[in-house]
Amino acid sequence: MVRIGKYCTVSKDVKFGKNVTVHGHVNLYGCRIGDDCSIGAFVEIQRDACVGKRVRIQSHTFICSNITIEDDCFIGHHVCFINDRYPTSAKAKAKTWKCEGSTIRRGASIGSGAVILCGVEVGEGAVVGAGSVVVEDVPPHAVIAGVPARVLRSLTSAERWLGGQPKD
Repeated sequence: MVRIGKYCTVSKDVKFGKNVTVHGHVNLYGCRIGDDCSIGAFVEIQRDACVGKRVRIQSHTFICSNITIEDDCFIGHHVCFINDRYPTSAKAKAKTWKCEGSTIRRGASIGSGAVILCGVEVGEGAVVGAGSVVVEDVPPHAVIAGVPARVLRSLTSAERWLGGQPKD
């Protein structure tokens, strides 16, 4: 069952898994949303984005084309993904811009207000601090923060998966 809130725009080519909740004022275009996901209010997910199973996306988040979010991830409020390294209005008008995707690996957590630039991979189980600007790949189980984001430390084995053990 897919539950869709009021005032949503959902194109016919969106693919939903089972037990998905989409809150109000959400725009979804040509994307895939896995089983047991929750999409907060005022979120936009664009064409060719893929959201895995059991992902929670908080309100006011923007997920552009060619972003992959694997299973069991948490995306905080007002997270913004970027998919064009050198955007210009002329390239947009001429449709000559280059779309570069990013991948958020299984079990990663991205804090509110973070910006994820194009072409990066956030490693499995990594934690991105609120307000961070991620400009390069993040190692698995790393804690990063800042502008630009830097590795602060690695999670201990006891700290890993505190948000819940990912399911296979």
